[in-house]
Amino acid sequence: METYRQTFSVKRLWQILAISLLLSFSILLFFGSKIYQQAPPIPEAFKTPAGDVIYTRSDIETGQNIWQSTGGMQQGSIWGHGGYLAPDWTADWLHRESLALLSLISKSELVGLPASEEQQLEMHKVTLRHEMRKNTYDEQTGIVTLTTDRAQAIKNVEQHYINLYTAKTEQSLKLRKDYAFPLNSVLDDQKARQLSAFFFWSSWAAVTTRPGDDVSYTSNWPHEPLVGNTPSASILMWSLISILLLLAGIGTIVWYYARQFDAWRADQIPETGFAQQDVVATATITPSMRATAKYFWVVTALFLAQVLLGIVTAHYAVEGQGLYGLPLIDYLPYAVTRTWHTQLAVLWIATAWLATGLYVAPMISGHEPKFQHFGVNFLFFSLLIIVVGSFAGEWLAVHGFIDNLAINFWFGHQGYEYIDLGRRANALKSFSK
Repeated sequence: METYRQTFSVKRLWQILAISLLLSFSILLFFGSKIYQQAPPIPEAFKTPAGDVIYTRSDIETGQNIWQSTGGMQQGSIWGHGGYLAPDWTADWLHRESLALLSLISKSELVGLPASEEQQLEMHKVTLRHEMRKNTYDEQTGIVTLTTDRAQAIKNVEQHYINLYTAKTEQSLKLRKDYAFPLNSVLDDQKARQLSAFFFWSSWAAVTTRPGDDVSYTSNWPHEPLVGNTPSASILMWSLISILLLLAGIGTIVWYYARQFDAWRADQIPETGFAQQDVVATATITPSMRATAKYFWVVTALFLAQVLLGIVTAHYAVEGQGLYGLPLIDYLPYAVTRTWHTQLAVLWIATAWLATGLYVAPMISGHEPKFQHFGVNFLFFSLLIIVVGSFAGEWLAVHGFIDNLAINFWFGHQGYEYIDLGRRANALKSFSK
């Protein structure tokens, strides 16, 4: 039986690293290319048979940018990715459109058939599933043609979202409170319509059958049995296989470690024994090492801020508009507190990691590089600018003060969970690391 040093010799460690990287990146690149190639198309336009335009590609893409600028992923989700205080907008749109279209089909189809109301309803549902799932995307023109009834159903659902995001009706105000939306930060009609176009497209991709297949572009996700969006047999089988493989992998690792434990135990004790004194406690503190103290104070402050914001964010799920009666929603809305809360988890850990490296490097090397003290201070103030600047940009974006979507992308709210900060701040953060 091999000892620990024989099992994990330097040569073998390099081999394990090389094989792991090769396998990991091969799998990532393979499935990444598949995802790219099989991604649902963004049509040039959705039209009726008469040629009336429902939505254009520009409407959809602008709507996505609007959703991102408002911190949409923090408050609601698309295809199941995001926060769940508000609905999954794909599922919400799909259900509302299905009900609206089913109502129109029930009125337009022939009545008086020799069947009960329940039987007629089931026949209408068959028509609904066929119409919702049928793929009419023309790859040559990039046009999707939808029936007049479906276009009307889309307009009906669109009006619901316009009311919700412009806060025009009592019902929409009630929903905004339930979803913990800020009551005074609203969109105009045009932006609300474009946002609706994005929600519709995500729903269209979720229910439309992929060419040459019997499942939708998103493999029938989200669940909506009314239109046949239910898990396929292949999804259930692969889910089961993946769980079994995970358990088998964990079991194999535990078995191998238990088998090798006695052989490895001797190598786990240092040859010269354990250190008799604490190297860190007896180290000579250099000016740059002392300068890192402020980093750790900031780490503490960021950690406490994350905890406090977590309390506020969690309470929004209960009260919806504030914290124990404090009207916070129009000052620190849910999208802002959840953005800051999730980002702080990254920021305080990254700051602690960076500060530890700056502190330990001179101690281990026994040498203080020239300008190290200046570099530590310069980097600290750069980090402060990034953190404060990104938080301010996100707050301004969610409240609608950054109207230009291009400026929002660079300096506001980028809309991607954990990297919500504007692309410029994100680039500066990566450079500082």
